[in-house]
Amino acid sequence: MSNVRHRVFISYHHDDQDEVEHFVETFDHERKVFIARALGVGMEQDIIDSDDTDYVMRRIRELYLKDSTVTIVLIGKCTWARRYVDWEIQASLRHGETVTPNGLIGIVLPSAGKSPVPPERLKKNLKGDNSDEGYARWYWYPQRKDTLANWVEDAFKGRTSRAHLIENPRERFKYNRTCP
Repeated sequence: MSNVRHRVFISYHHDDQDEVEHFVETFDHERKVFIARALGVGMEQDIIDSDDTDYVMRRIRELYLKDSTVTIVLIGKCTWARRYVDWEIQASLRHGETVTPNGLIGIVLPSAGKSPVPPERLKKNLKGDNSDEGYARWYWYPQRKDTLANWVEDAFKGRTSRAHLIENPRERFKYNRTCP
């Protein structure tokens, strides 16, 4: 297990705010696994108010992703339906000659139930029977500090070793989807 605390961007649906705050409190503040960055979690600028998706994407990168190296998508019942989650994942996966993508992890929140649905862009990056052959990984909610630290370290290393596996189409959600 690495002792390095990576800066982690947390992507989530606002309906899961209480669980997200508990996750950040437990694994950032108490157990010191990572340093959290997220829209709305202890930050003054929690909303980017614009309908211009290119502008919003640029602001997400500038304000929240620029100093993070791993993105954790916390998956609740309706996370798959949120446009900002799609946009945050898309911005996290952006890469090129001068840009290294963020490592990408999906973590299922306890409230998601037994058949969680990952956001489509995350799903495109999960391959193999155990979701361990694509760029991203996904897991059930961790119980231990060292377990989560290993996941974050694997995602961090995957930024270079698995970058060729990224699937990140340009199209993005224009509107939130309806969640039953």
